[in-house]
This record gives sequence, C-alpha cells and structure tokens, in this order.
Amino acid sequence: MRTRALAFLLLALPLAVPAQELSPWNGSAAPPLDRDRHVGARDWLSDAMRTLMRGLMLRAPSMQTAALTPPRLAPGDHELEVAVGRASRRYIVHIPAGAPPDPALVLVFHGGGGNPKQTQRYVAMDAVADREGFLTVYPYGSGRLRDHLLTWNAGTCCGYAVSEAIDDVAFVRALLDDLAHRMRYDRARVYATGLSNGAMMSYRLAAELGDRIAAIAPVAGAMVLEHFAPQRPVPVMHIHSADDPRAPYDGGLGPPYPLTGARVRHAAVEERLALWAKLNGCSGEREVTERRAWRAADGALHGAERIVYRGCTEPVVLWKLAGAGHVWPGGLLDFYPRLLGPGTRVIDANEEIWRFFRDKRLPQTAAFDADQGMRFAAA
Repeated sequence: MRTRALAFLLLALPLAVPAQELSPWNGSAAPPLDRDRHVGARDWLSDAMRTLMRGLMLRAPSMQTAALTPPRLAPGDHELEVAVGRASRRYIVHIPAGAPPDPALVLVFHGGGGNPKQTQRYVAMDAVADREGFLTVYPYGSGRLRDHLLTWNAGTCCGYAVSEAIDDVAFVRALLDDLAHRMRYDRARVYATGLSNGAMMSYRLAAELGDRIAAIAPVAGAMVLEHFAPQRPVPVMHIHSADDPRAPYDGGLGPPYPLTGARVRHAAVEERLALWAKLNGCSGEREVTERRAWRAADGALHGAERIVYRGCTEPVVLWKLAGAGHVWPGGLLDFYPRLLGPGTRVIDANEEIWRFFRDKRLPQTAAFDADQGMRFAAA
C-alpha cells in the first residue's frame, strides 16, 4: 500500500508544481522557455515519471515479498514468547549453524513435571539436529510454578494443564505461526515427539492438529484422548519399554508421583496403536523387522524389537523395548534412575526418530490449508 501511495504522489507532483518553478533561468546560455515549450517540458517530465513509477509498481509484488520474508534467527538457542489468548507462553528453539534455508522442525515435549531446558539436556536431540540441519523446538508446559512441575493437557493427563483446561493445541498452533514470522522453515515437515506426558501431547497434536503435524514419534507415553477423531491418517512411530515402571506398557494405574502423590491411569500401548493402524488403513498384520540387544554396565541385558504394521497408507511402527525404564533411549543413562528406572542404549531414540521423520511430509491439501494467511513464510 505504501508503495502504491508513493507512486501516486510522485505521478501527481510534476503536474502540481507551478510552471515558473519548473525551469528557472539563471542567466546561462539557455534562454527561458516560452509557455508552449514550458508545458511540453512539463508533459515530458510527467511521462518520464509515469514510466519510472510503472516499472516500480511492476516490481512491487517482489518488493512486498522481500519485505515480508522473515529474518533468520542466528544459530544457537533462543527462548521466545508468544501470546495465546490472554496468556503468554514460551518455547526454546535450537537453530543449527548449518541449517538449510527451509529446515524441517521437530517439536520435543517434556514429560509431566519437567521443563524444556532439562529435557533439552536429557534427550540430547540437538546433536542430531546440528548434523542433519533441522530445528528443534522445546515448548514450556504450564503449572503453578514458572519453570518447574509443568504439564500438558493431552486429554485425560496430566495435572495442572488438565485441571485448568489449558488449550495446548492452540498454543502449538500459535507457536508455529509465531516462529514462521521470525524465520523460514518447511511447514510441510513439522514433526512432534515427547516423553511420557509429552508423548501423550504428541498424540493429541496428531489427532487435532493434523493440518500442521506431518508425523509423530511418542516415547514412553500412550495416547489418552477421550475421543479419537483425527483429521487424517498420520505416520506414527511409538517407542516404549515393556518394563516401564511408571507408564505400564499394558496400561493401568501408574505409581504415585513424588511430592504430589498424584497417579495417572495409562492406556495400553498396543491397544491405542491399533486405533491408528485402523485409521491408517493397515491390514492387521505385523512383522518384526529388526532385533537389537545391549548390555548395561551392571550386566543387565536390554532388548529391542522393531515391529512394523503392514499394508498401511501411512506407516505405523512400534519399538518395543525390554529391560529399560521410563526413559528416553540413548539419552543420559543416569537420569533419576530411582524414579524412572534404568536408562538404555539398546537403541538411540534420536537417530530412530529422525530416520522415521525425515521423508515424511504433509499431504498437499493439508499443507495448503496450513499456509493460509502465512504464505510469506514459505515464499
């Protein structure tokens, strides 16, 4: 609009200037113009200005696109805020030094009672992000304290976020829009993962934000939605230990949470995965495609099976572990073992998650809907 207004003023300017001001004579060799010649000069100037501004206006769309292209945040970690209704929510984004112009984005949700900084250190996904050139985003949950004991409203779990009916789906949508204003990223390649309550949140996003989330990879937390009505089939890879002491693999009531005494009723992993398998058009057959083993320092043997659901329009994969606790495989080994159980390196969750994510994209129709009103971010 400002470009067009400027063009109009410049086009009108030559016609608004008094004739005597257009060609003052200062005694040089050229005599003053007579009236007819003066009007001709004025017309020539107007034509020239019109030609110039016509060219500028033809360039205006590209000028506007350049003006709307968001700046690129510097490599490193940035803690950012976004308004969600009347609330202010926060998130951390990690930008690799070698990220491409339009990198993929992985949302990493902390567990119930955790926080993003702790999770960023524990899962150590930034190392893979730096190597592969994708963004990692660590959102803050909500709670009575600003930085601690934070939870997600993933359906029936957990804590403060559920009791206060926090709209965490709206938060994630606002976060993605906010980040698109701050830098470019590939909005057809946005993925979600998380641990425990964060895993549950990933499931909720797949079901309720399918126009923005291309695939999910929950870790140690089954889906806890009361109503299952996803917008579309979504690629799902679930990672869970059959020996998880806090989120039982076969479902049931988990142990009391320290300090609060709260207990969570967990869904059975394979029962909830079956819902996604049906939605994703799987045949019902499953195949173990890979087995791994790893021996811990105390001599305990951990195992892992990669189970693939067959005949799916969108893939469903289960990594079923044995010997590990309520942990992020490949993360820090001695991370609250008395609370969470033994860590494991039988698989590296970060490597397996990225291997699953990297070729997944939103369907064209979903990507188009996600871009409405925000096209400049992908320009």
